[in-house]
Amino acid sequence: MMKPLDPRLLRLSRTARGSVVASAATGLVRTLATIGIAWGIATAVTLGVDAVRDGRVPAATSPTLALLAAAFVVRAVAAWATDDLAARAGATVKSELRATVLARAAERGPSWLAARSSAGFATTLGPGLDALDAYFGRYVPQLALTAVATPVLLVAIGVADMTSALVIVLAMPVIPVFMVLIGLATQALQRKQADALARLGSAFTEAVEGLATLKVFGRARRQVGRIGSVTDEYRRGTIGVLRLSFVSGFALELAASLSVALVAVSIGVRLVDGSMGLGAAMFVLVLAPEAFAPIRQVGADFHAAQDGVEASGAVLDVLDERTAVATARPDAVPAPAAAELVLDGLTVRRPDLVIGPVDLRATPGTVVALAGPSGSGKSSLIAAIRGVLDHDGTVVVPGPAGASRAERTTWADQRPRLVRGTVAENIAMHAEPDDAAVRRALREAGLGVEPGLPVGSGGAGLSGGQAQRVAVARALYRARRVRTPLVLLDEPTSALDAEAERTVVRAVRALADDGSVVVVASHRPAVLAAADVRVDVLPGGAVTVTTRQGVRA
Repeated sequence: MMKPLDPRLLRLSRTARGSVVASAATGLVRTLATIGIAWGIATAVTLGVDAVRDGRVPAATSPTLALLAAAFVVRAVAAWATDDLAARAGATVKSELRATVLARAAERGPSWLAARSSAGFATTLGPGLDALDAYFGRYVPQLALTAVATPVLLVAIGVADMTSALVIVLAMPVIPVFMVLIGLATQALQRKQADALARLGSAFTEAVEGLATLKVFGRARRQVGRIGSVTDEYRRGTIGVLRLSFVSGFALELAASLSVALVAVSIGVRLVDGSMGLGAAMFVLVLAPEAFAPIRQVGADFHAAQDGVEASGAVLDVLDERTAVATARPDAVPAPAAAELVLDGLTVRRPDLVIGPVDLRATPGTVVALAGPSGSGKSSLIAAIRGVLDHDGTVVVPGPAGASRAERTTWADQRPRLVRGTVAENIAMHAEPDDAAVRRALREAGLGVEPGLPVGSGGAGLSGGQAQRVAVARALYRARRVRTPLVLLDEPTSALDAEAERTVVRAVRALADDGSVVVVASHRPAVLAAADVRVDVLPGGAVTVTTRQGVRA
């Protein structure tokens, strides 16, 4: 059963806690204003009856009407403040959750992300969390109002007429019972709907990412039917949720109306026999629906907020603090000073393969080549050296004391991972590009393009080989600017011709000559021939380490 308010949301978001407190405060003001309105109406009606009977307007009529108008104004202002604060809180909480979950994903590294659907993850963070608008805009304020208003209104009614208060107390549990039953029916349906939204987002994202390939093979139009079927599934689910929401709303309204009718009948009987005054009767009759309204409305708003509840639940599962502590990445932890790269029993365990152990010591100026067929585990070893993949054994990265592994390392992935901008901006990565350094890096990578050349998302506008050389130039730029003692290159020449490959190999050798340890994953003979140490990763996961002189380490 879904919790009314997930405590993890309050723990992780200070804004969420503030929203609950603010909603409770404005709810109290609205409740007091409602009591003032009920008193004003009851008094005005009594004074009107007295005026008809006595033939003159009582002197208290004008002050009563003024107070009644003031109570209406206060209630309206409090309602506006509740809506405004809730809207602001919803926007801020969404921003906080997105920033926190992205930071947590970065901490856990690519191996954690690889186990999840990127499209589903993006859908949860995007449209999924947008559903928190209804959660914070309607449900949370109404929940706070219910917690504050219901007991205050019951006390006010009890002061005026204890019998009516007792009837309301006995009738009120019917509504929560209906809410629990409806919630049980809604929970599975809403979870199914959230999964359908994730599937829809995944289908659309995958189709867009692979559109060029689909068009080449004439399969693009088939995706229309696939996306259409997923969309229809989501549409039918939405209609089902709306149908259940309308039915549940009718059930809650019926229960509340019958409960108010019991109070009205009791008051009518006592008015007839003279055991209850007109003022008290009017006061209780005005307040009785208000006593049921908050708890009835919170049930209706719960349905509107279910998408946000499901999305926030998925995000909060990612942000679970115990899991986060257990999977914290070691690459961000400051380390003691080290003069060389040391791999002592480095072993990576994949579901299908155990790679290693690797024992290696590489001094500055050394080029280490990781050789082996595709899928043998070269990239996994690089990820372990970077500190973003769980492994057994010890990894010591050269660098000064106090610097983290990430600060000591330059890394170029086998995928260029270019973003929209210029070539220079892709090379400098979020820093102001140094034109001379950018041109040098491009020259060393063998790429004759201008630094100001625009690049689209994913490297659009560049060939595969050009995009790969931009990634190599980015590594060269960082390695020289930051002077990182360790440079990791994953298949830097896989999309290059022989001439471009020789240029990159010369740049790798120059980096090593400048004092860096360079580790290159490759199966290209030219790269392997330039290495001082060769680490062969065999198909079964076994590893051999050989120096250039042919001595096994």
